[in-house]
Amino acid sequence: MIQASQHIVVRQAQCDDVDTIVTFNAAMAQETEQRNLDVVRLREGVRTLIASPGHGFYIVAEHRHANGTQVVGQLMITYEWSDWRNGVFWWVQSVYIPPEWRRRGVFRALHHHIQKQAKVDPTVCGIRLYVERDNHQAQTVYQRVGLTPSGYTVFEQDFVPIGRVEPETY
Repeated sequence: MIQASQHIVVRQAQCDDVDTIVTFNAAMAQETEQRNLDVVRLREGVRTLIASPGHGFYIVAEHRHANGTQVVGQLMITYEWSDWRNGVFWWVQSVYIPPEWRRRGVFRALHHHIQKQAKVDPTVCGIRLYVERDNHQAQTVYQRVGLTPSGYTVFEQDFVPIGRVEPETY
């Protein structure tokens, strides 16, 4: 079998990708945190980011094949200024690879793309991401591409809470 990564092309997301990104983000929230996202708010958030590169950007991985292309993964970059380093950290967020495309090199291609971009940009001082504490599978993938756990724990005060879905009872 040919590795999918041989046919993966990574590119900056465009307006035409909004529906796919919304679908992927909703699937990720459900899968990792059992959360149902407000799709109207989510769609506006995705559109706003794509239209406002000062906030960050999305990249998508496309599988190119004889019948066309298919988006098979995404990630979002947002920015954090570091006064200590006089540079910007790129925060990796909203990573999603559909289950049927996992373990086929899609995340590796996405990560390689942003790592390459970040290293040639003199304003970027590093790449960071956060991962759900119990998502051990994702943590293993991140470590395989060279990311290491930091010495920080993330705290938050959420002004737009997103409800958890209660488990169904039968």
